[in-house]
Amino acid sequence: MKIKSTKLVYFSPTGTTKAVVEGVAQGIDAIEVERIDLTKPESRLKPLHTGKDELLIIGVPVYMGRVPEVIREWLQSIKAKKTPVVCIIVYGNRVYDDALLELTEILVADGCLPIASGAFIGEHSFSSVEIPIAAGRPNIQDLSQAEAFGCKINEKLAAILSVDEIGKLNVPGEFPFRGATKLWNVDFIAVGSDCNQCQICAEVCPVGAISKENSRQIDQEKCITCCACIKKCPLHARTIKLGPVHDASIRLNTLFKEPKQPDFFY
Repeated sequence: MKIKSTKLVYFSPTGTTKAVVEGVAQGIDAIEVERIDLTKPESRLKPLHTGKDELLIIGVPVYMGRVPEVIREWLQSIKAKKTPVVCIIVYGNRVYDDALLELTEILVADGCLPIASGAFIGEHSFSSVEIPIAAGRPNIQDLSQAEAFGCKINEKLAAILSVDEIGKLNVPGEFPFRGATKLWNVDFIAVGSDCNQCQICAEVCPVGAISKENSRQIDQEKCITCCACIKKCPLHARTIKLGPVHDASIRLNTLFKEPKQPDFFY
């Protein structure tokens, strides 16, 4: 089967999901590639339409065992005509619960045909130098596995004549979906005296929760606890306060130290 173009779609506040998707695309060795970065709010305003001679590679992080609510409506608005799709989720070394099944079912309802799925590990958004949780993931080995995953997908595409030969893809998960779609509404970010109001945090926030006039002002109801503002602050002026998020990071560090490996489904 000949693919005319490939679209890479990802929501990646801290860059881990983007890295995995790019690794898979490298293995597929796509020639004509379009990137749709859903982390940017403006990218979520334009609907996506695809055909059967295109390939979609869609990657999302796992939030509370689910597909992030902030992008669910956009994903559900995709209009596809038997478009082959690779479904990718990235989780912080805990569990991915039903996120992969949820993403797969959303895309099937859109008219996509899942040809392969993968669950990868990325550094947890709550991870820090003091309390590391899957620190440095995806690492070189993870990205090598992502590329090998892409190579196998390429082989599978080459072995079929048309999308009509793509069978049902079974992935783990339960329905009704477990986990929570509503995230914590909690004041958890401390802004230190080193903050010089460079506004990089406001620029990288995927939901516009940080004031562009005063980066110390954070809209807790909008915040999705992705911690992009903390990880991308050039002066390390933002940290996690003592409280429920900090406590959760300690639990994750304690209970999920053993490095997990990616899962693949074809």
